[in-house]
Amino acid sequence: MSNPPFGFGLPDPDKGRDNDSSGGQSGSGADAFQQLGQMLSQLGQMLSQAGSSSGPVNYDLAKQIALQRLGSEGQMGFSAGDSGETAVRDSAHLAELWLDEATILPAGATTTTSWTARDWIEKTLPTWQRLCDPVAKQVSGAWMQALPEEAKQAAGPLLSMVSQMGGMAFGSQLGNALAGLASEVLTSTDVGLPLGPEATSALLPKNIDKFTEGLERPKSEVLVFIAAREAAHQRLFAHVPWLRQRLLATVEEFASGITVDTSALEQLAGRVDPTNPAGIEEMMSSGLLEPQTTPEQQAALGRLETLLALVEGWVDVVVADAVGDRLPGANALRETLRRRRASGGPAEQTFATLVGLELRPRRMRAASALWKLVGDRHGMQVRDSLWTHPDLMPTADDLDDPMEFAERLGDTGALSGGVDPIEELERAARAERGDSSDRRDAGDDGAPDSEDGESGDNGPRPGDA
Repeated sequence: MSNPPFGFGLPDPDKGRDNDSSGGQSGSGADAFQQLGQMLSQLGQMLSQAGSSSGPVNYDLAKQIALQRLGSEGQMGFSAGDSGETAVRDSAHLAELWLDEATILPAGATTTTSWTARDWIEKTLPTWQRLCDPVAKQVSGAWMQALPEEAKQAAGPLLSMVSQMGGMAFGSQLGNALAGLASEVLTSTDVGLPLGPEATSALLPKNIDKFTEGLERPKSEVLVFIAAREAAHQRLFAHVPWLRQRLLATVEEFASGITVDTSALEQLAGRVDPTNPAGIEEMMSSGLLEPQTTPEQQAALGRLETLLALVEGWVDVVVADAVGDRLPGANALRETLRRRRASGGPAEQTFATLVGLELRPRRMRAASALWKLVGDRHGMQVRDSLWTHPDLMPTADDLDDPMEFAERLGDTGALSGGVDPIEELERAARAERGDSSDRRDAGDDGAPDSEDGESGDNGPRPGDA
């Protein structure tokens, strides 16, 4: 992994610049005392938060650090009744109307709102907790297990203090990373995951304004385009019951498999020269302590990259169909966001640092081509009904040969079977809730619904052999 999680990589050079308040010189005594005072103040805040940490990451500290780094800048946004807030709602409403003609999935958001950077941190922190906990548990557990039994017994209560200090360290890094991310993201789904509350479409107008600079497009046009992307994501996450859980569970599966080669500690201890700080830093950055990627993690990573590509590719195609003939700069905006998403922007880099995983939909263009081909050949009803169950979805091999996948859909004869995608979505939702009477309909591998072994489906589904 090129971006190992929670402090296994090199320090962030931006932090050094933040601390450089003397213009590159040694500074006066007053400056030195001021810096010392700031350090002691931050240390005191961290220690005061230590007792509130009950898990592997101190999220209270993470939130406090993130909000402090944002400062007053993170509060800038629209107030109630502001014309900007109205512009966000109007853009989202217009985008939803256009999307109604481009997909069979109904609107997924019941609330449309504008967030400040501070709002984004507060609203998404519960999801970050779910994603980061497995990593922190694995890393901290590896160090504890590396201690000899005699050391554990001798340490006694000190182990609890070490655990709290580890939670503070993780929380500090998480807070700094979230602060940087909050100043860049455009929507609640900008990293490809449903980070915000369900059924809530959220845009960050201040960040969108920064993104618009240099695009030579009207701000209103950019706002509508980004609102359409957020609304398309929300339709998927709201009406494809398995998708949200599958994405988050795959990230958790990858993170929980992180292992640390604790034998590297012995190598490190034998090679470190305490009198040579540069040598110590070189050892720490040499990769000896970098978490190891297992075959199971590689498999989870492949599944996640394919699913992310399918999500981003579908959103790309549907939004293009919805706004392509209505916004003059739609094609240029589409390409700009494609490159931003696929090249690994600040969002992807921050997530890689936090979880040790790159959320880069490397095959987004291939997925877009597949969804476009299926829609052109078989219509948007068949295209969107493939989301009714994960077993119907294209695979990584299908992204290599989208033509063969589109032909296979036609060869099954399912396209003329009178598929009702909304009914299939409802069946899948009931199956996710454990309704045994509909497990067969939703593609579950459980027992047949009827005694004679027939599934009871009203008709074949797309992709059935």
